[in-house]
Amino acid sequence: MKRTLIIMRHAKSSWDNAALSDHERPLNARGHKSAPIVAQQIAAEGYSPDCVISSDSTRTRETWDGMLSTFPEIDPSFLNSLYLGGLRDIADAVRTRADSMQTILALGHNPGFSMSASWLTGEHIMLKTAYAAILQNDTETWAEAMQRTDWSLVTVLKPKTGRSDETDSD
Repeated sequence: MKRTLIIMRHAKSSWDNAALSDHERPLNARGHKSAPIVAQQIAAEGYSPDCVISSDSTRTRETWDGMLSTFPEIDPSFLNSLYLGGLRDIADAVRTRADSMQTILALGHNPGFSMSASWLTGEHIMLKTAYAAILQNDTETWAEAMQRTDWSLVTVLKPKTGRSDETDSD
């Protein structure tokens, strides 16, 4: 079965309130605009996540809130393990999902999410805020998929310009 893993970094966060912890930082105005744009791009590419696994930070929750109108049927799992998590944390969360699911969206933070996308594909992938890397692999189970490093990079979606083959100045 062709499996699709969308690794996405949260939208742009606000630094206006220095009293908030990193975990509590919300999105800024640009972040609130970017999240629905990327959700629409994911759908326009023909993908609809079967599930969403996300960090439990405020900015990832708000990023998902901005994407919800495009994917209203999904009930996300907010996991503390994905707050500043890396490949092992993503893999652990993905492996617990039903093998009948074809597409999983993982929403979190850098540097772990850029490093994870890079490791799985063997390509350098830098996920700026609200960027989403769409990866694919053909495996029987999610457990098998997460042990492999031969994922194909389909594209990287960017809130300003769309696909990764377009110019972006962010």
